[in-house]
Amino acid sequence: MRLTIGVLLAVLVSPLAQAELIDEINDRGELRIAVQTDNSPYSFKENEQLTGFDIELGQALAKELDLRAEFIETAAAEVLTGVESGTYDITVDKRGNEQAADSPLTTSKPFGNEKLVIPFQKDNPAFESALNNALQRIKDDGRLGALEQKWFKGQAQQAAEGH
Repeated sequence: MRLTIGVLLAVLVSPLAQAELIDEINDRGELRIAVQTDNSPYSFKENEQLTGFDIELGQALAKELDLRAEFIETAAAEVLTGVESGTYDITVDKRGNEQAADSPLTTSKPFGNEKLVIPFQKDNPAFESALNNALQRIKDDGRLGALEQKWFKGQAQQAAEGH
C-alpha cells in the first residue's frame, strides 16, 4: 500500500502530470491574447473596435485551433509577465524580439523576414505543435502574406524609398 501511494505521489508531482496548456485552452474554448491598444499597425482601436495585424492574426490562429479569440488589452510592461503567469495564453510579436535563453517563455518558429514571434509558456510541446501547425496553414494558404500586405504595405514602400 505504501509503495502504491508513493508511486501515485511521484506521478502527481511529476512535470509530466501537469496539464498541457492546449488542454486548458481547449477546455476554456478560447485563446487569450494579450494586446496593446496603442501599437499601430499591430493593434489599436478604431471606432472603439480593436484592429490591426495582431488582432487579425490572433483571430486566424484561434479559428485554426477551433477556438474563440479573446483579446485582453494590457500595458507593454505586463505582456510577457502575463503570458509567463498564465494570465494570457499568447501575444503576437511581429517585431522579432528574442526571449532570453533562461526565460520561462518559449516562442513559435519564426516566419518571414522580421520573424513572427508568439511567446507562450515553456514546456507545452502539444500547444507549440498545434500553434506552429496553425501558423503553417495560415502561411501556406496565403493569409499570412495577405495580412502582412494589408498592414505593412506602406511601411515596406517607405523603407524601399529610403524614408
